[in-house]
Amino acid sequence: MYAILDIETTGGKYNEEGITEIAVYKYDGHEIVDQFISLVNPEREIQPFVVNLTGINSKMLRNAPKFYEVAKRIVEITENCVLVAHNSDFDYRILKTEFNRLGFKYKRKSLCTVELSKQLIPDMESYSLGKLARALGIPMSDRHRASGDAQATLKLFKMLLNKDSSKKIIKDNIKVEQRSKLASNLRDIIEELPTETGVYYIHNSEGNIIYIGKSNNIKKRITQHFTNKNTKSKKIQLQVSSVSYERTGSELVALLKESEEIKTNKPILNRALKRNKFSQGLYSFIDDKGYVNLRIGQIKQNEKPITTFTNRQSGVSFMNRMIEKFELCEKLTGLEKSETSCFRYEIKECFGACINEEDIEAYNKRANAVIDQNSYDNKDMLLIDRGRYIDEKSVVLIEDGIFRGIGFFNLNHQINNREILSSLITPMQNNRDTQHIIQSYMRRNKRLKIVELPK
Repeated sequence: MYAILDIETTGGKYNEEGITEIAVYKYDGHEIVDQFISLVNPEREIQPFVVNLTGINSKMLRNAPKFYEVAKRIVEITENCVLVAHNSDFDYRILKTEFNRLGFKYKRKSLCTVELSKQLIPDMESYSLGKLARALGIPMSDRHRASGDAQATLKLFKMLLNKDSSKKIIKDNIKVEQRSKLASNLRDIIEELPTETGVYYIHNSEGNIIYIGKSNNIKKRITQHFTNKNTKSKKIQLQVSSVSYERTGSELVALLKESEEIKTNKPILNRALKRNKFSQGLYSFIDDKGYVNLRIGQIKQNEKPITTFTNRQSGVSFMNRMIEKFELCEKLTGLEKSETSCFRYEIKECFGACINEEDIEAYNKRANAVIDQNSYDNKDMLLIDRGRYIDEKSVVLIEDGIFRGIGFFNLNHQINNREILSSLITPMQNNRDTQHIIQSYMRRNKRLKIVELPK
């Protein structure tokens, strides 16, 4: 659990500042579960430059509660939480100073979004909240007011959680939570899980991730882990202490995150992704007559396939669909061996490429359309799919035919501006696994929006 915090102060000498406004959003890693926003009477003078910066003046605070009147609420809303703030050293110091004046020892774990941003979004021009928000396309309102800045910090923190492929933030947070506060049995764990698409992380009593998985219904999948009798499920049932998760909205994003994070975290109960998970590939060549031929065949180590398939049956099914859609010849796609014409020619569904009757250019145009549709070689493109929330979309970035990573956006200008888009993207490894995941999803998902970018 996190408490996203922002504080406005009077300014003045170190450790003599007073709080003029405070905003706290209690965030469970998925949604806001509580919030507290209040002006505070600091019982001291506000520096003129602060009045100009925030717009908060002494007249506004005359009837505001004093700190001791809101202290109990602050303790309650931040209890068992990690404090998250932009430059958390400042906000945490101010809070501790105010509580010290009341004779109360206030202690919480804290996270700084400045430091996290430097680690997870390197090479930014500035890490001030305003400039960082602009560079990332994060909308801001009421700048230099506690609620506006806290909301912007929350949006930034959500982005940082998504970029943290090693899951260090989640693992550290689970270690902070007391074991007694966590679910004491498997049924309690299940009750807290969503029926949504995402990636889930099964933790042991030390907070370490022991298994990572993906599902279109996280609650249903975890229930299967907790009730199945196979060896893996029994090991999970013995070692599980808690389950965390990330909504992705998009199944494609969930598949890519699962693949990346298994490789990064190497959980003890995950088997490494096998190279032979996809054994068949689509290849092309030009025969001695000049026609483009397509073939489904075993993946060769030194040759790059156009697209890949889990098994030969899947590849043959794909080829049959392409034959129908693009009116291709069964002989030139390797599905029929014949010294003469193919069967489709006999029933007048093939134009005669098999016996050199069809114009070569006309046939090759259709065959090349299959290649172009199922390959993203040398392309700059965005794959846009469902997001985690109603007002959000997910995006997968491919540049020069290379998978670069994933991100989420709310506003179109965030993906129309290449600099903002690059900052939104969580970088990921490009490999055969990601190629197979992306191409397979593109083939079977008609809802996916594909946007080709200008070079």
